[in-house]
Amino acid sequence: MKKLFVIVALAGVASFALTSCGGSKKEEEKKEEGDAYSDYETAEPKAASTDDLIKEGQALVDNSDCKTCHHPTNKIIGPAHAEVAKKYEFTKANVTMLAGKIIAGGAGNWGEIPMTAHADLSQADAEKMAMYVLSLDGEKLKD
Repeated sequence: MKKLFVIVALAGVASFALTSCGGSKKEEEKKEEGDAYSDYETAEPKAASTDDLIKEGQALVDNSDCKTCHHPTNKIIGPAHAEVAKKYEFTKANVTMLAGKIIAGGAGNWGEIPMTAHADLSQADAEKMAMYVLSLDGEKLKD
């Protein structure tokens, strides 16, 4: 009985040793494979181009309530987006200013009818929308 116990114990130890060695080899291979992709995980995301931001802004405008009062080329309740693009130079300062007006709303620049506030919009999304509007006259963003 002692011999049987010793044989089973040795077989268990040998089995454990073989499994452990094989396991660490596989773990090493996995680590090496993982290292090949680690650059992708830590790489900085590519900055969006102005054209990409304008396209995102157009999508935001198309999916919002802007069309209730504004049209790309015709005056409805508020000015046509093309009129806004002609009035304001396409600069970062004007993008920021118009984004603020989109978020806060306002009145007086285009008549007495106030523009509804859009407080649920983020500054970034409002800036994309402003970039789209200011691009409608063909002007490129100036620094």
